[in-house]
Amino acid sequence: MFITDIRKEFYEVVANQRVALLVAADIDALCACKILQALFHCDQVQYTLVPVTGWQDLGTAFLEHKEQFRYFVLINCGANVDLLEMLQPDDDMVFLSVTLTDRWMWSMSTMTVRCISLVLFFHILVLQCLFMRVCFFFFLPQVKLLIKQDDDLGVPSYDDIFRDEDEEEEGDDSGNDSDDGSEPSGKRRRFDEGALERRIERQRAKREWEARRREILFDYEQYEYHGTSASMMIFELAWVLSKDTKDMLWWAVIGLTDQWVHDKITHMKYVTDVATLQRHVSRHNHKNEDEENSLSIDCMRISFEYDLRLTLYQHWSLYESICNSCYTTCNFKLWTLNGQKKLQEFLADMGLPLKQVRQKFNSMDLSIKENLKDIIEESSNKYGMKDIRIQTFGVHFGFKNRFLASDMVHATTALLESTEKDENDGDNFIKALDSLSRSNLERLHSGIDQAKKKLIAIQQTVASCICTNLILSQGPFLYCYLMEGTPDVKLFSKPLALTLLCKYLLKAFVLSTRNKRCKLLPLIMAAPRDTEKGTVIVVGIPPESETSDKKNFFGRAFEKAAESTSSRTLHDHFDTSIIELKMEDRSKFLDALITLLS
Repeated sequence: MFITDIRKEFYEVVANQRVALLVAADIDALCACKILQALFHCDQVQYTLVPVTGWQDLGTAFLEHKEQFRYFVLINCGANVDLLEMLQPDDDMVFLSVTLTDRWMWSMSTMTVRCISLVLFFHILVLQCLFMRVCFFFFLPQVKLLIKQDDDLGVPSYDDIFRDEDEEEEGDDSGNDSDDGSEPSGKRRRFDEGALERRIERQRAKREWEARRREILFDYEQYEYHGTSASMMIFELAWVLSKDTKDMLWWAVIGLTDQWVHDKITHMKYVTDVATLQRHVSRHNHKNEDEENSLSIDCMRISFEYDLRLTLYQHWSLYESICNSCYTTCNFKLWTLNGQKKLQEFLADMGLPLKQVRQKFNSMDLSIKENLKDIIEESSNKYGMKDIRIQTFGVHFGFKNRFLASDMVHATTALLESTEKDENDGDNFIKALDSLSRSNLERLHSGIDQAKKKLIAIQQTVASCICTNLILSQGPFLYCYLMEGTPDVKLFSKPLALTLLCKYLLKAFVLSTRNKRCKLLPLIMAAPRDTEKGTVIVVGIPPESETSDKKNFFGRAFEKAAESTSSRTLHDHFDTSIIELKMEDRSKFLDALITLLS
């Protein structure tokens, strides 16, 4: 069953209960968590926050809290597996499944559906957003789903997946039952040719149905992709409750921008969702126009902007931002001498003094900053970068602090996967969550500094891989392995950092290679995960294309390859295209993937 009233069928169900809030380690989940926390605080809902990084954490958290809580809210985790089988809750539990689409692909084989987003089962609610295998809950009367109506699930019909075997058994026995008593006991029964033909026809129809079912399930389950972010869905809940604030709206903006920064959704989907949030921004700005505190030093102003695709340029120098932004680095091919020369020509064409370009953005002359966007856009068009500007949002905290939504994403991600200190994932999670509050600007600036180091490491690694030909064509896919001892290799033992590096590297390779076939191939990248345990982290991404639908098939491929070779793998990440693999099994695992995908 699908939820039609998010207020009555979801929020009011948990509003008067104690709730365990289980949140995945990604930025959209953090933003959805912040919005839900604000709603809980407003209505004095008691809750306990538990960060989870994978399936093992999720199972452990449930076991630890199931005696104290009847309601579990899962954000961006848990909707791509059969939770009933995995967690084995009590039989008397009723499952109310609310789906906030960000991850899609619900596995039918375990009665699953395709939409990871928000699942609340009577006591377990999952807010998620990756379309992978998600429990086929909508066929169960005790389970309810909340799904973004605009998202196309493409879920097969019930009759295509399930059959009623009772009718078949009755049909098989009907022919024999009809003959009982119709013949004398001493005589042989007359052979019912009509019944035999009907049985053969039913068996043939059943085989055809099973073959069609396997084909439907294969087409349905082979991909994972993303839809509407969880934070946007929770913000819409706050709007319906008339409790939405500018802070909640800003968190929703960050959640959407996280999808764009990490290349999870198509450009059309991003533009559509930006338009939705833009209307909310206009509404809030109009509502506060006449308030006396609209110019307070503590005020918060969100604005829609058509800004530059230069990462952290307002907190960096313009030159460093250009050199470490994926868009400009790949288009200029800055890992080559010709690329460096082209960059100098680009700066000369803009007519900006090198002294101004190389100093902090905040220290640049005001006269230059006023027309900087138009100057860069004009020169970018001459160098083939016609989409140097993109629709986004910015925020002002008082008169001094200004951030773009992408700045927040990079800073929070850097804090979430920090490797600078020997702190556990839980500590990093809390720091990243705190950085989203405007009262913790010092922590946010710390995240920005870490993000700069991370971006520099990514661009240096991309240049090294391209120049030393570390990207190898394995037939159906490209492959790159970062060996132990590579600079900053510890940074790329984290899933989000390695995924971002993988996407940047594929874009750079596509723009630099002359092999047309290689331009159409996906990329698998591996890096050392734990040297003591001898494991590597492996991530796969789809081909780079402007028309790409962002569907990823590596999750199923990794499962099949590991199964066929008995490779020692750990499928613990909520994103199935990220796994951990024993170093010794790497060769046979790749050979199996080549055979499987050829």
